[in-house]
Amino acid sequence: MEAQVLAVLRQAPGPVNAGWVQDQLGGDLAYTTVMTILTRLQAKRAVTRERVGRFFEWCATSDEAGLAALRMRRVLDAESDREAVLARFVTTLSPDDERLLRDLLNLPEEGTEG
Repeated sequence: MEAQVLAVLRQAPGPVNAGWVQDQLGGDLAYTTVMTILTRLQAKRAVTRERVGRFFEWCATSDEAGLAALRMRRVLDAESDREAVLARFVTTLSPDDERLLRDLLNLPEEGTEG
């Protein structure tokens, strides 16, 4: 559901309230459920909110790939042996994904000249 809410926010014409998000999702979700999802996305820094009158307006700060990366980071942060987790992850990659990861790791770091 988080990915769906995030996709709706990314297509919004600007900051929108939770009722707008609920309407765009088809109205099948309760307003409180939409608010819970938005609040969780805010905790993950995938969305921001700003008070406008009595309500909040929400705006996406991340896309689905960013949200997936945040989830992966949370899993990694929860483990005591980061090296073992990363090593196991890398050994399970397909050859194409391994090649892509190597290419990404060879890119110059942000803020440095390459």
